[in-house]
Amino acid sequence: MLTAEPTASGETFGIEHIDSLYRYAIALTGCRVEAEDLVQETYVSAVQAFHRLRENSNVRGWLLTILRHRWISELRRRRRGPQLVEVDAGNYIADGLASGERTAQQILESGEDAGRVRDAIQKLPSQCRAVLVLREFEELSYHQIAAVLDCPVGTVMSRLGRARAKLRDLLNGEWDRPQCGKVERA
Repeated sequence: MLTAEPTASGETFGIEHIDSLYRYAIALTGCRVEAEDLVQETYVSAVQAFHRLRENSNVRGWLLTILRHRWISELRRRRRGPQLVEVDAGNYIADGLASGERTAQQILESGEDAGRVRDAIQKLPSQCRAVLVLREFEELSYHQIAAVLDCPVGTVMSRLGRARAKLRDLLNGEWDRPQCGKVERA
């Protein structure tokens, strides 16, 4: 049962989805501090909008959608402000990778170099990261991802295919510059 009021144990609704929200926020922001802030803002927005949630709704999908909308709002706000460019000359993940022919899935399953895989995922463009995290880590269906990202299922499938291919290329040291779908829009 969902309520906006704290339960007997002191927890509020949707708290069981905090890990999913945090992983998705990390994929979007690439920064732990920003991800934590984004998750917190998401819960604040959700509590304020709780009365609009229909009974038997997909709470996790609803929260993920709120999180995405909060992030898009943040990106818009940043574009209106001063632009800062971070220069990191020579810290390329691909430089230290061996050129094996393993797939990204094999590397993930082997448990080897989990940090390298996480870093490679962070190198993906935000649209690629988002769809990859929602499918592979959050195990959402294509239809659920389409609802969260507000795009057609076919777009989800093509972005996921490109994201997997680009991740594989990055892990094999063959990828120079990430391009996945359209330029990030807000």
